[in-house]
Amino acid sequence: MFNEIYKDKTVLVTGHTGFQGGWLSLWLRKLGANVIGYSLEPPTELSFFESVELKNDIEHVIGDIRDQEKLKQIITKYKPEIIFHLAAQSLVRKSYKEPTETFETNILGTVNILEIIRKAEYVKTGMIMTSDKCYDNKDNKKPHIEIDPMGGFDPYSASKGATELVTSSYRNSFFKNEKLIRGIATARAGNVIGGGDWSEDRIIPDSIKRLSDNDDILIRNPESKRPWQYVLESISGILWLTAKLYQEPTKFDQGWNFGPESYENTLTVKELVTKIIREWDSKNTYKIDKKDTKLHESDILLLDSSKAKNELGWKNVLKIDEVISETISWYKAHKNGRENMKEFSLKQIEKYSIKAAEDNLIWTN
Repeated sequence: MFNEIYKDKTVLVTGHTGFQGGWLSLWLRKLGANVIGYSLEPPTELSFFESVELKNDIEHVIGDIRDQEKLKQIITKYKPEIIFHLAAQSLVRKSYKEPTETFETNILGTVNILEIIRKAEYVKTGMIMTSDKCYDNKDNKKPHIEIDPMGGFDPYSASKGATELVTSSYRNSFFKNEKLIRGIATARAGNVIGGGDWSEDRIIPDSIKRLSDNDDILIRNPESKRPWQYVLESISGILWLTAKLYQEPTKFDQGWNFGPESYENTLTVKELVTKIIREWDSKNTYKIDKKDTKLHESDILLLDSSKAKNELGWKNVLKIDEVISETISWYKAHKNGRENMKEFSLKQIEKYSIKAAEDNLIWTN
């Protein structure tokens, strides 16, 4: 079904040099889409973007999402029918250090995208990626549903809550007008892991860097629980939702949760790290980072994705041990240097798609 929607379509992906944006762009190319990437340079020395040589397969544009004029020039030039907006300052701890950049990038950057869509008749569909942290997470034992209040303690979370409100405002004020129908939706996913993430202050890349150097892993909050999710799960969710939006713009133009449907993939940080060490075949262990500053981070944040399951026919495919196995196998292949990482990553997409088809998911038909 993906191929029918995306083949030969011009698609803009903001944030294509990032972790999830890179995987999304690679999958879109596999589906036959003409991908235009708009983003800053890769944020880290190692990156998924560089590993799979994505620059060779798409139109690669370096630009700041806050630069509305340049963004408008690129969108006017290529006239995409579909826009995936993933460009963001995506780190909680960095948001404490650089709150102004976080708010400008995440909120005003989204305004720039929505304002251009409002004035560009050729754009039919817009997918805005936010985060599970957009919710006002006061009762952290209860999984959040899509109608829960927006909130956010730290600058990053607050920026994502605000992004949801801004998108809702544009949708209600402009995109439901009979003369200006656009399918605009938001996707809320979090704790996404997979090969090719090299961001600072994230558990997987931090662990891989330490293990590669034969060092013990340092962890900040060993008892914090998270519902860990494979990167291709969240990407499959936004691909399918956007395909549905393209076909029926006013039926699916809402906020959607994409996360594990049960507690099976929920582990504490120390449990996750223990599994990573075992999968890496390492004799190292983990230690508590006592020097870490105690910035506020939620102990647990859960999503209820039953709406996506019931109305979209989407759900997570992999169990946590499979998620970790696929993730670590990517980093092992990268480390040994004998694999073509583009081909390796495409094989992981194909393997995941076959697994989803075996589960008889609607979006694979």
